[in-house]
Amino acid sequence: MSGVGRITVEEVNRLSEDEFVARFGTLYEHSPWVAEGAWRARPFEGLEGLHEAFSRAVREASEERRIGLIRAHPDLAGKAALAGELTRESAGEQSSAGLDLLSPEEFEAFTRTNRAYREKFGIPMVVCVREHTKESILANAQERLAHTRSEEIKTALGEIGKISYLRLRDQVSPTLNEHPEGAQP
Repeated sequence: MSGVGRITVEEVNRLSEDEFVARFGTLYEHSPWVAEGAWRARPFEGLEGLHEAFSRAVREASEERRIGLIRAHPDLAGKAALAGELTRESAGEQSSAGLDLLSPEEFEAFTRTNRAYREKFGIPMVVCVREHTKESILANAQERLAHTRSEEIKTALGEIGKISYLRLRDQVSPTLNEHPEGAQP
């Protein structure tokens, strides 16, 4: 997260609810209610415990609220990206997969895919783009279009969990006994 330094879990545990929501309210796209729910689970035991509190807030939410969370996500390389209306986090993530530098043919492929996905499932396709390239996103979309709506809701929430974990890891330093993927003790 640009402009905000990393903090420790101990510092997170000392944040007031307002400070916590101000700091982490954007982890879940336009859904600060997730941070509000997570804050109630303090104190957190490490980065993993902190992320579990966020995940629990989503799991315990009503289906309507979880669908709203999915719908809060932008289409990949869609109108919001073109208009510069993405959150800072989403813009950086889409850029990391090259979605800000699509050829006209690639842009059309994403537009067709986004439309087909929304028509079938009534939600945007959510992908943890930091784990993908533009080519693998389109291939993944074709596979996912064969799913049922309930499978896609579950998949989208899983992808949102991955996105939020990476965003959280950008902001919070792991404790001494926690190591981000690939890091050596």
